[in-house]
Amino acid sequence: MTITIDDQSGFCFGVTSAIKKAEEELHNGPLFCLGDIVHNGQEVARLERLGLETIDYDDLRTLHSVRVLLRAHGEPPSTYHIAANNGIEVIDATCPVVKKLQERIRQTYNEHRDAQIVIFGKVGHAEVIGLQGQTNNTAIIVENEKDLSKLDYTKDIYLFSQTTMSVDDFYHIVDRIKAILSTLETSETLGTFHFFDTICRNVANRVAHLQQFARENDVIFFVGGSKSSNAKVLFAHCQEANPNSFFLSSPSDLSSLVTPETFGTFSTLETLKIGICGATSTPTWLMEQVRDTLLNMQYTICNNQ
Repeated sequence: MTITIDDQSGFCFGVTSAIKKAEEELHNGPLFCLGDIVHNGQEVARLERLGLETIDYDDLRTLHSVRVLLRAHGEPPSTYHIAANNGIEVIDATCPVVKKLQERIRQTYNEHRDAQIVIFGKVGHAEVIGLQGQTNNTAIIVENEKDLSKLDYTKDIYLFSQTTMSVDDFYHIVDRIKAILSTLETSETLGTFHFFDTICRNVANRVAHLQQFARENDVIFFVGGSKSSNAKVLFAHCQEANPNSFFLSSPSDLSSLVTPETFGTFSTLETLKIGICGATSTPTWLMEQVRDTLLNMQYTICNNQ
């Protein structure tokens, strides 16, 4: 049995920077974080053991004269207003890619008040809440093709994307909007359609590599947080490339995954190749723990082949 950890999995730049900033600021005294700093329960627990306290928006409204870290996902303007009114020192760890997208959406909203700002993303996702806030919460959120019925095609449309969405899915939405407009092109009241591919390539470029990694191994263990949108997207790509891909959030999940059903089909292999990979919100140390646990279970795994 061989076990390989994908060297391109793990934290993206934005998450790495936010966690580093949190660790540095914890040396300067008590620190709160608005929402989970990353969509990975294991990493959140590690930082909480170091003193980071996770709060929600209700907590933020009651706090005064404290330090609050804003995570990489970004926040709407209302969060900054609450902090200013309550004398809260903001430690802003918004990802530069997200920050730039916020600025683009805010500028478009200010310059085209009669247009529709549309965001391709997950309703309720932390990043999307921050993006929608740049439009005074007037932006229309589109998760899939069905949501396109929300749009008024007599108005100009400016389409942006949450940074962690699938590139293929984004361009499918673009094509569907174009198709809808083409069926209405005889109308003189149609608006114009503008779209902007604002997906982070640090995330998008991982897909091809991840699928190749999945094909090179017999069994894939994908490590990700249950709340992570990016983890769900990347795991789906892994499964597409290798049906013997399994999702887990912690090493303890392996006890239910290491079964004859998982490994029995590989009984004729001289060497079983196991790959471990993860999302942009998955810490390397957690993938290493999964590897070490698998090594300790090697006897059981080989007997299940």
